[in-house]
Amino acid sequence: MTNRLIDLFSDTMTKPTAGMRKAMAEAEVGDEQKGEDPTTRALEERVAALLGKEAAVFLPSGTMCNQIALAVHCRSGDEIIAPDISHIFTFEGAGGAAIAGAQVRPIEHTRGIFTGIAVNTAFRDPALRHHPRSRVVAIEQTMNLGGGAIWSMAEITDVAKAAKANGLILHMDGARLPNAVVASGVIAETMCASCDSVWLDLSKGLGCPVGGVLAGSKDFISEAWRWKHRLGGALRQSGILAAAGIYGIDHHWESLANDHAHAKRFAELAANIKGVSLTFSQVETNLVFLDVTKTGKSAKTISDALLGYSVRIGAMGPTRMRAVTHLDISRQDIDLAVQALEKAILA
Repeated sequence: MTNRLIDLFSDTMTKPTAGMRKAMAEAEVGDEQKGEDPTTRALEERVAALLGKEAAVFLPSGTMCNQIALAVHCRSGDEIIAPDISHIFTFEGAGGAAIAGAQVRPIEHTRGIFTGIAVNTAFRDPALRHHPRSRVVAIEQTMNLGGGAIWSMAEITDVAKAAKANGLILHMDGARLPNAVVASGVIAETMCASCDSVWLDLSKGLGCPVGGVLAGSKDFISEAWRWKHRLGGALRQSGILAAAGIYGIDHHWESLANDHAHAKRFAELAANIKGVSLTFSQVETNLVFLDVTKTGKSAKTISDALLGYSVRIGAMGPTRMRAVTHLDISRQDIDLAVQALEKAILA
């Protein structure tokens, strides 16, 4: 069908655009560790202002953003309240336990979104010394394994009030925060106002080759820098990478709306294939989860077969698949991918 791989495995599969590569090549650089990389400082200042926080630090990955935030917020033996489908619980190698010495307490949720009442229920009585100490509440925006669900402002505010009432820290995993901002129309500063720490991923929808930016108070970021060194996150002349982040914010942010439209089209067309249904009926952003149980084939079998048609869609379980739209995917790619999916199922 096509010689070019239509890669719907993740929005991390994007390649830097020509304009982004030019910005990277021309970036002014210096030693980031001495605060002498002007492009990195510009990115950090830009993201801090964008998210309404005092300061920010550029880091190699989103996982490092999460893990450094937890390491700063927690002491050994503390507990993090988060859904059992959250990224920090499922995809970060138990980093919270290994690095911060804190465990995750799974909270009751719907598609990864929970309530202030659920926070109150999960909160440990600090007077009971047999229990771990509740320290952090973590929300993920958008909620990956919840089908790209968006936390509304009412939901964030509800959880923030419960966290504050219980003396808890509120952290936002902002892996797809730009998608939530574009889809909801709520500006990032407003969306993050009640969060003590938050990070913005550059390597997903914004199309950068690497990186995330963690933001919070000046004191929090000062401690985050210490952990950056401790975890080997020093990047030296990082302006080459930071320039990609600035370019992505300036040129790719608004185009996320196209990704959302493509995801909705993919969902509508794929749901018409015999044996395929949507795991989540509502497609809010750029993630589409498919249930292929009734095809009689496993998700991996279908995923492997799709590669023969130059299409990649990930298997997320025995009978579940995930398609992720992004900057490098066009409307035509969506149509070709659905055609390939049907052929792979019927073959």
